[in-house]
Amino acid sequence: MQVRTVGFFWMAAFFEIAGCFAFWAWFRLGRSVCWTLAGTGSLVLFALCLTRIDVSYAGRAFAAYGGIYIVSSLAWLWMAEGIRPDRWDAAGALICLLGASIILWGPRS
Repeated sequence: MQVRTVGFFWMAAFFEIAGCFAFWAWFRLGRSVCWTLAGTGSLVLFALCLTRIDVSYAGRAFAAYGGIYIVSSLAWLWMAEGIRPDRWDAAGALICLLGASIILWGPRS
């Protein structure tokens, strides 16, 4: 897999999490509705990044992205929300990354 593809996976994760968090901030944390405008823009960027993933089939790109998303979500939990992931979070994330790796690099017949 190309470095470019990996970069698009990570950018997609950032934009998706940031976009969803913007709606969370508005709805759950009482922030201004203006947060949803930034969130919507971020979700559009997420979708654009995900379409740039260099794989043959959309479903495979989306499935493999799931592992990246989970790891990124835990990084967001730690960096943006100040909650350090525990060992169960880390174990689950590693299992998900293993699954994503199998999806991306498993031998195809």
